Amino acid sequence: MLRMYVFLQLVSTSQHCWSMSAKTELPFRLDNQLTEVMRLRVQSLQQRSQKRQEGERLLRPNEAVYRLDFSKQSLRFSHWTVRLAQPGRLTITATSQLWTPDLTNLMTRQLLEPIGEFWRVAEEAPDVSAQCYEADVAELGERIAELAKVRKVMYFLFAFTEGCSPETVDCSITFMVDT
Repeated sequence: MLRMYVFLQLVSTSQHCWSMSAKTELPFRLDNQLTEVMRLRVQSLQQRSQKRQEGERLLRPNEAVYRLDFSKQSLRFSHWTVRLAQPGRLTITATSQLWTPDLTNLMTRQLLEPIGEFWRVAEEAPDVSAQCYEADVAELGERIAELAKVRKVMYFLFAFTEGCSPETVDCSITFMVDT
């Protein structure tokens, strides 16, 4: 039994040594056009005194739509790089939404779990990576890698609170790419 375990470990190790991997860092990019369209939807409903559709998720004032563009589909999550220039909190919610040219409404059921929460407190230096709930952000990163297998682009809701704003956030995600 011990020999078989050692053999399996050696096979696993040797297979790992033969595969080559490279890293790719993908920055999250603000999608100004989509964010504006979603803000106009909220404004239009307010002006007409209408209610949102059942299950529709409206963009809040402290939120913006960001996107990741995938040039490769075979990715394995490595790590997040999130820097907050000042104290605050950033919440990242991935969506399963594939926005089409008609910019369909975002529905609550299209929000994926877990969310990524990143924060910085006043005592920390600005160049230090933000704190987070590591298990949640790792699971989110793995989920993004899985969705990248079938997508060229993916959309996210970024919520900025406690002093955080789009101008104070630098956010990217790094993946291992099998070569």
